[in-house]
Amino acid sequence: MTHDPPAARGRVADRGHRRLGIHDAATLDRHAFAARFGGVFEDSPWVAARAWERRPFASVAALHAAMVAVVDAAPRDERLALIGAHPDLAGKAAIAGDLTPESTREQTAAGLDRLTPGQHARILALTAAYRERFGFPFIVCAREHTADSIIAAADARLAHDPDAEERAALAEIAKIAALRLADLVVDDDVPGGTSA
Repeated sequence: MTHDPPAARGRVADRGHRRLGIHDAATLDRHAFAARFGGVFEDSPWVAARAWERRPFASVAALHAAMVAVVDAAPRDERLALIGAHPDLAGKAAIAGDLTPESTREQTAAGLDRLTPGQHARILALTAAYRERFGFPFIVCAREHTADSIIAAADARLAHDPDAEERAALAEIAKIAALRLADLVVDDDVPGGTSA
């Protein structure tokens, strides 16, 4: 049985640090690696801890692929817990300020902090209907969307069957993770990739 080390709950590493070079990331011990990358997959540091076992990584893309492979190989209950760890878009956690810093930035990038009352009501209704239908939150890579395109995507995805939607949610999570990784680590041949 694998014992995953604890990592900072749902937080991508301190944004005050410069991005690590990919080869520097490979020198981190398991605990430090999980602490640095534990928030890449929302509130699921086990993904980073298990991906550490697959090092070294030739590139950021290889690190991302290793993390996605960990999720793909995980038992279904862990994958569903990963999906369930994501907050509702523009929901109670966002209003209360209880999102992770990453989720806050992502929802802000999509304009979810500036919704009209009509947009907010529509998103809340769609995400509630989605959660009722599928049993987990509607997930979309918010940095790739606007409020209106999120509304359209949620409306369209309500018609999916549960298996297809589970796959869609995991695909969106992989997109989110790729963007979060790009905030933390850089290929060594890219300027700006040094340890902090």
